[in-house]
Amino acid sequence: MTTAATTARPTTPAAPRRNDDDQSYRGFLAELEAKGELVRFTKPVDPVTNMAAIEWKTFRDLGKASLFTAIDGHPGWTACSQIVADRRKWAIGLGIPEAAFLEEISRRITRPVGATPVDAADAPVKQVRLIGDEADLHDIPAMVTSARDAGRYIPSGIAFVKDPDTGIGNMSLHRLQVQGPRKTGFVMLPRHARAIYDKFSARGLPTPVAMVIGVHPAIWFAAGFTTSFGLDELELAGGLLGRGVRTVRCETIDVDVPAEAEIVLEGELVPHNHLEPEGPFGEVTGTYPDPGVAHVLRIKAITRRRDPIYYALHCGFPTTDTQSTTGLGIEIATLEHLRKVDGGLDLLDVRVLTVSGLMTLVVKIRPRFEGQAKTALMAALAGPYQQPKMAIAVDDDIDAADLRQIMWSISTRVRADRDVITIPNTRVWGLDNASPVVPGVEAFQRVGTKWMIDATKPAVTLPTERARFDMALPPGLETVDLADFLP
Repeated sequence: MTTAATTARPTTPAAPRRNDDDQSYRGFLAELEAKGELVRFTKPVDPVTNMAAIEWKTFRDLGKASLFTAIDGHPGWTACSQIVADRRKWAIGLGIPEAAFLEEISRRITRPVGATPVDAADAPVKQVRLIGDEADLHDIPAMVTSARDAGRYIPSGIAFVKDPDTGIGNMSLHRLQVQGPRKTGFVMLPRHARAIYDKFSARGLPTPVAMVIGVHPAIWFAAGFTTSFGLDELELAGGLLGRGVRTVRCETIDVDVPAEAEIVLEGELVPHNHLEPEGPFGEVTGTYPDPGVAHVLRIKAITRRRDPIYYALHCGFPTTDTQSTTGLGIEIATLEHLRKVDGGLDLLDVRVLTVSGLMTLVVKIRPRFEGQAKTALMAALAGPYQQPKMAIAVDDDIDAADLRQIMWSISTRVRADRDVITIPNTRVWGLDNASPVVPGVEAFQRVGTKWMIDATKPAVTLPTERARFDMALPPGLETVDLADFLP
């Protein structure tokens, strides 16, 4: 079945209230706008020459997300960007107070909820169906995000695949370099999706893949969160939502996708490790890796809403949604990992510094014993994610997200010969250009040096020594309200 695409102007919802059953990101965008967290741009923009610069500067200078309603060459389309670039926006999207953010997410993802299948007639993503030659990736307002990118990329796609042995689904994030109307590159690390791809290839079969663009933040978070193989991340999204994600069957492949998504690209990965040139692309580190090769995805169909809102995810120099998304996953996983350390830490916060390209982790701890902060730092650097290569411990009086306070703490509380520790010849993140690639293996295998900085005060068991490092702050700081004194 094919439904003709509409060219009517998009009608992005602007009402601040969101239906309790709404699982789209449209309600989320409306909330961002209502809370002053989004700037609506009505002047024409070009996704190749200036859209990326506008949305990047909008977050850098104003701290706001962007919504574009007039995109050159793409009538009928809207695009958004930088929608989860900081914790406040994540808190709005997930409906969690910032003060209880990590703890509440940790609680919810321990209560997975299975998906709820619906008919195509009840799925907004089926409003327009473009099958075979009707499908054209060039219709999508994909951006050139960084100046030296090899072309237009779709970096906001969530790959939905299904294990051919168990039938269990898997979600993961993959960038797509647009290489034709129905062909893209598909960068695939040796993780869960690759394991499923290898199973299909061993049977001599292409891997069915649905690339889903534009979903509720709970689904987006779950796709970027590292879990054990065999656990369907869509159930984690259900846990975050408190109800099952509504799903619908694809048109041309045996894969189920979120019914309220904006766009679905249905396709197949060419089997037997067929690789073609791909890149360069401005990465989450904020730098460019060398051009490489990638698997190939061939598109069989595109389904979407009549008035689609493309998620123009920005990847490149911080801060963008990419650092924030992966950083949040690292924070949650590290929090869970540290709960088991040293019989239980007085752990107050965990933050990934997004400005570091995900490679710096800050642990806020109230050390009960001398040496405990260093124990926590070692554990943090041996956590489930490879990205962090530097970990900093700060004490209970430091905001772990405030670089000014972190640097003050390092400058005034660290004795370098004792509190700065390096760990050489350690496996590090594959995108860390400062660390060498292991000779004779793929570029994702690097060995470098991890390091940690203990910027905490002496332990609470040493109250006199600890008090020497207290902040010198004005009296009445906690009780004075400037509004009572300003003219």
